[in-house]
Amino acid sequence: MIDSHCHLDIEPLFSNVEDIIKRSKISGVEKILTICTTKKSFETILKIVQIDPIIFGTYGIHPHEVKNETYEKIEIINKVRSNNKIIGVGESGLDFYYENSEKKTQISSFINHIESSIELNIPIIVHSRNAEEDTFNILNEFKNTNIKILMHCYTGSLNLAKKLMKLNTFFSASGIITFKNSIDLQETFKQIDINRILIETDSPFLAPVPMRGKKNEPSFIKYTLNKLSDIHKIDNELVDKITSNNFNNLFFSNAN
Repeated sequence: MIDSHCHLDIEPLFSNVEDIIKRSKISGVEKILTICTTKKSFETILKIVQIDPIIFGTYGIHPHEVKNETYEKIEIINKVRSNNKIIGVGESGLDFYYENSEKKTQISSFINHIESSIELNIPIIVHSRNAEEDTFNILNEFKNTNIKILMHCYTGSLNLAKKLMKLNTFFSASGIITFKNSIDLQETFKQIDINRILIETDSPFLAPVPMRGKKNEPSFIKYTLNKLSDIHKIDNELVDKITSNNFNNLFFSNAN
């Protein structure tokens, strides 16, 4: 199993990171991607990726944070190239639900991240909430490039998923698919090609059933995998193999 999106720099994960990695390995996790949200976050991530060979990281700024700091393309490119364990750009995107940052600033930052990921030939990890039309329209502008798109913690509509699939997008399923009230989302994931799906915890957030109420961690990824297996009616081991291959193909094929 591969946890394609978590935040090991956030407490209580960071202060217990070695134990968390140990539990992850025991549960069958072979890779963990810890996601950058701010410049300070990246400083911690650079330390974390050195702790164990299974840990990788990204560089980017969360849409909530662009009111405070922004990344120019050259900075994103140079930071990623400075460490071979940094394998993705983001998370970036649009969040018009909380709108902690102005829409215009979010859009500008998102485009900078996308263009950087294209030049680096690595995936852009996309956060999108209450911003389906703008998210698609921006990504669609780059349809004739080598853009590699990963929709993190996908909770969007089936309609958006169908449009994004035409852009060869990958979709990450989080613990939300295990929730009782996520019937529509489960149906959406049922209609997404299994060869386009990754799994994630988004830990320490969104602990899956039956771990609701606890701080999430990468070892809990098995519950999301099991639910995805139920949704697609495919054996757990095969879903593990497919989603892991999807991750490896997305992040480690032809990267600069």
